[in-house]
Amino acid sequence: MDKNLHDKVLIVDFGSQVTQLIARRIREEKVYSEIVPFQKAEAAFHAMKPKAVILSGGPASVLDKDAPLAPQAIFDAGVPILGICYGEQAMAVQLGGKVEAGHHREFGRAEVEVVADSPIFDGVWQKGGKYPVWMSHGDRVTELPPGFRVLGSAPNSPISIIGDDARKFYATQFHLEVIHTPDGAALIRNFVRKIAGLTGDWTMRAFKDEAIEKIRAQVGKGRVICGLSGGVDSAVAAVLIHEAIGDQLTCVFVDHGLLRLAEGAKVAALFRDSYNIPLVHVNAEETFLTALAGVDDPEKKRKIIGGLFIDVFDAEAKKIGGADFLAQGTLYPDVIESVSFTGGPSVTIKSHHNVGGLPARMKMKLVEPLRELFKDEVRALGRELGLPEAFVGRHPFPGPGLAIRIPGAVTKEKCDILRLADEIYIEEIRRTGQYDDIWQAFAVLLPVKTVGVMGDGRTYEYVIGLRAVTSVDGMTADFYPFDMKFLGHVATRIINEVKGVNRVVYDVTSKPPGTIEWE
Repeated sequence: MDKNLHDKVLIVDFGSQVTQLIARRIREEKVYSEIVPFQKAEAAFHAMKPKAVILSGGPASVLDKDAPLAPQAIFDAGVPILGICYGEQAMAVQLGGKVEAGHHREFGRAEVEVVADSPIFDGVWQKGGKYPVWMSHGDRVTELPPGFRVLGSAPNSPISIIGDDARKFYATQFHLEVIHTPDGAALIRNFVRKIAGLTGDWTMRAFKDEAIEKIRAQVGKGRVICGLSGGVDSAVAAVLIHEAIGDQLTCVFVDHGLLRLAEGAKVAALFRDSYNIPLVHVNAEETFLTALAGVDDPEKKRKIIGGLFIDVFDAEAKKIGGADFLAQGTLYPDVIESVSFTGGPSVTIKSHHNVGGLPARMKMKLVEPLRELFKDEVRALGRELGLPEAFVGRHPFPGPGLAIRIPGAVTKEKCDILRLADEIYIEEIRRTGQYDDIWQAFAVLLPVKTVGVMGDGRTYEYVIGLRAVTSVDGMTADFYPFDMKFLGHVATRIINEVKGVNRVVYDVTSKPPGTIEWE
């Protein structure tokens, strides 16, 4: 995508685990946004020439020696700036205010009172009103920088919202980006649309057209192989690339034995029958399961699977006479979650099997046309490309597949048990019309066995865990409130139809801000 054609917002990341939610909120306004670590913010600012800047939250303290700060050039540039949580504290300190170590640490829901009118509240909050927000801080601003005034106050954070209307600088102690601040997205909208004056010119149609031109320019007359996982991301990447370069693309679908039931047939039908894209179907179950034997650490599983994918793609490229590029369905969250953005305060949340580049022995370069997109944007792009809704609307399914839904060592027996249990679960969700109300649902084979009685005999078999969540962003989630009759019916079917299972449990854990993993 030619980002120079669009208005842009730069997000300076100080290490918050929910920074990518800020980017999503901005993109919901059809404005392009990009996250950069604070160390690279000045160079990115000059290169991007953004129309506005947002300073993210983070785990550090501005009172620490060598605390992360924003480049002074950003404050001097005359563009609107919004600070969130740590971003408020950094803004206050850098512009002449004061921050003190909090005697009232605050993590969770709070209530803020609006004490002054401001453009950032326009049409959303009113002076004198009290509104729910999500706090997560230890330090707090105790003295305003010159030119600022207090706009909102909370019991444990008297200076919760500050603003300098003349310079269009605003900041909040609470997190605007999470759904636990119900009006947060509307306040971000006010900042982006009304304060920064951005019109919203970034759409999936524009992205598609620009991505196609970018792919053609990158690939030229070269040959590309695209690794298909069976998920939405790689499928959309493949169709987009095929639209750009046609028969220069060959797709490779690796059946590694860790897929859902009949997944291979579904993928083959989509690409061979609907799109006529050259497809190589590789049966590598034995190779993958042998390599995973006895491995119980989830990160090691991911790395083993990622390495074997590369081996298969390399081998298949040689069979077709060589390839110049390897295409992957890498998304923006994959990139963010796989690195420590700040090099200190934040940590790697999890590795992704398709992030990190290719080994030197491979002679191919990467093509990753979705690398700047979030999952919901990929779905929108898939619809723009004409993919069937039944495929575009599928729940997320991770590349490592069932391997990370089998805690402990992976075996074919466990995969077969989980595959069938998962199929029954999803089938019943679809039958009752609940599938589209759920962001993600799946079964897990728990690493325990329980004693039970089935018929006239005792059993000692596995426990299946069921998970279903609702989410708008894939970062925060609540469990889906199934009717108990439904859960009882699903459990009965699984116990009756899946040999090796004698108990089923449902996970009712919510997923609060700051937690990523739920596989």
